[in-house]
Amino acid sequence: MLFSRASNRNLLPPWLESQLMQVAAVIALLALLLAVCLADFKSRRIPNQLVLAGVALGLVFHAVAPSGGGLFSPTQPGGLGLLASASGAAVGLAVLLPFYALRTLGAGDVKLMAMVGAWLGTAGVLMAIVWTLVAGGILALGAMVLSRSSRQVFDNLRFMVTSTVVKAQTGGGLSVNAPARTTGRLPYALAIAAGTVFEMARHWT
Repeated sequence: MLFSRASNRNLLPPWLESQLMQVAAVIALLALLLAVCLADFKSRRIPNQLVLAGVALGLVFHAVAPSGGGLFSPTQPGGLGLLASASGAAVGLAVLLPFYALRTLGAGDVKLMAMVGAWLGTAGVLMAIVWTLVAGGILALGAMVLSRSSRQVFDNLRFMVTSTVVKAQTGGGLSVNAPARTTGRLPYALAIAAGTVFEMARHWT
């Protein structure tokens, strides 16, 4: 071998290498989340290219980073490994799939959470989902107040619940009918970004 671990004396100390990898991971993930949020605000769509690039980067980071408790661990930053990263992506996708089936989230939102899972791992993405749901609720309430559409929101909710119950009782399956008049789609990427950042910051406080 031209280079060996034993003769490679110019390598950074492991702790510094891990810290630099952590900083790079934070910058990369924040940049991806910012780009996705801007795209969602502008077109109410989350580009698949950004999400796929984010998943790929998350997998690569965990595969090549020094082994540790996760890229955002304050005590032992490092990679969880390729399998753990892939598992996090799968969990993020699976947990939000029912919301997509019920038409409360778009496909892009579900894919974005899979991207977050590739970076945070299984335990991290589960907590990020909890914070995302909280942030989403706050976002929805804020939008409702600003647009003065509370009556339409409650009318839509009553319609969706009633139609779902009727369909379930008559053998039509468990699905949600979209109301004829909506209040507009929220940029839910903002809620996912907020939940992800909160989960990351929670480990450093």
